[in-house]
Amino acid sequence: MLLNFGVANHRSIREEQELQLHPAYEADRPAGTDWEAVPVAGIFGANAAGKSNLVGALEYMARMVVNSHRDAEPDGGIDRSPFRLDASAAEEPSWYVADVLIHGVRHTYGFSVDDDRVLEEWLYGYPRGRRKKIFERFGDDVEPGDSQSKRELGLVESITEPNVLFMTMAARSKQKDFRPVYDWFPRDLRFGRQRALMPTGHAVTRMLDSPERYPALMSLLRAADPGIEECGTERVLMDEEALRKRYGGRVPAQLLARLEEEGPREIVRPWAGHRGRGGVVWMDLNEQSAGTRALLEQAPRFLSVLRRGGTFVVDEIDSSLHPLLTARLIGLSQDPATNTRGAQLVLTTHDASLLGRVGGEEILKRDQVWFTEKNQYGETQLFALSEFKPRIGENHERRYLGGGYGGVPFIDGGFSKALESRGDQGGEESEAERTQASLF
Repeated sequence: MLLNFGVANHRSIREEQELQLHPAYEADRPAGTDWEAVPVAGIFGANAAGKSNLVGALEYMARMVVNSHRDAEPDGGIDRSPFRLDASAAEEPSWYVADVLIHGVRHTYGFSVDDDRVLEEWLYGYPRGRRKKIFERFGDDVEPGDSQSKRELGLVESITEPNVLFMTMAARSKQKDFRPVYDWFPRDLRFGRQRALMPTGHAVTRMLDSPERYPALMSLLRAADPGIEECGTERVLMDEEALRKRYGGRVPAQLLARLEEEGPREIVRPWAGHRGRGGVVWMDLNEQSAGTRALLEQAPRFLSVLRRGGTFVVDEIDSSLHPLLTARLIGLSQDPATNTRGAQLVLTTHDASLLGRVGGEEILKRDQVWFTEKNQYGETQLFALSEFKPRIGENHERRYLGGGYGGVPFIDGGFSKALESRGDQGGEESEAERTQASLF
């Protein structure tokens, strides 16, 4: 479970910004839960306000933890993206820190880097609420905690390049105090991908092959498309005739070449059944709506996190899902009956309707809403709805759209004037075109 995430000097984020996920209002806590962090966080803001950069910073941190030993060449420096609108930022470090709860114990891990090396790095645990230093790093020097073997950590230190995280090397060297935090990043922190909407991957196929094992998937599919009655898979022999039928007679040359070389092969074809006048008709996934395909793209990861626990992060969730579908995912995360492991959903969105209500219930609670906006220097600032001391029952959607919280685009009169100007020019051009046409 992610408790807090802080970042500075990353893309549009110049000064320290912190996403704090501790519950702020006991009255808004989902009934029957004692979760130490909110199960959902929605981050709102105008285009280019920095929402994606906040998510990107967390993903960068995860990538560094898991792959810094692979990505860094000796003396090759560190690939980072400091703030560009202030020349001094390139000379200053970028830093990242996360508080995570693992098996009931809070851990704090962070690091700072410049273009050349890791400058600082630290890891603390809080068993029984008291801070326990696991290690601290200052440049090339690593200071082990009291419970660490100085000899073993010294060996890890000797093989850690200046541009590689000590966490990465220590965890891969089987240092047991490092593994819980290291493992959290690849195992419990998952990111939604906005790829081409063709969800034919193994996870989707497996879920559709046994839909009775995933009742939440069928519920989501029916919410996405009320016409879907059932789903499943079938085994299809892909020979030349099947390929021509699938591709409408225009089969890609590479597929024909592969067929000629390897011969026909059997594939598992997922389908969704739609109710027609003559009964249920099986339809291939590429025949489904974009919204249904987008849902199937996200569903395996989301449901996996919901089942196992962890944090699922989706950037611009409204770019592919209808607001009611997004509200359904949020509802599953809020409900302890479906979210039995305290899983989290962190999303960025432009969709102000998520600040409203469905069925009389708030979609997002007061301590689950964050906003981003840029100041006059192009720097992203992150702030919580709770800072405005909202009242229970307050219309957050209307106040947000009215600019009461910030985080909305400001379009002055120049925009209208520009459109009017273009309209005048268009009229003159159209008249000229009509005159020219009449001469022929």
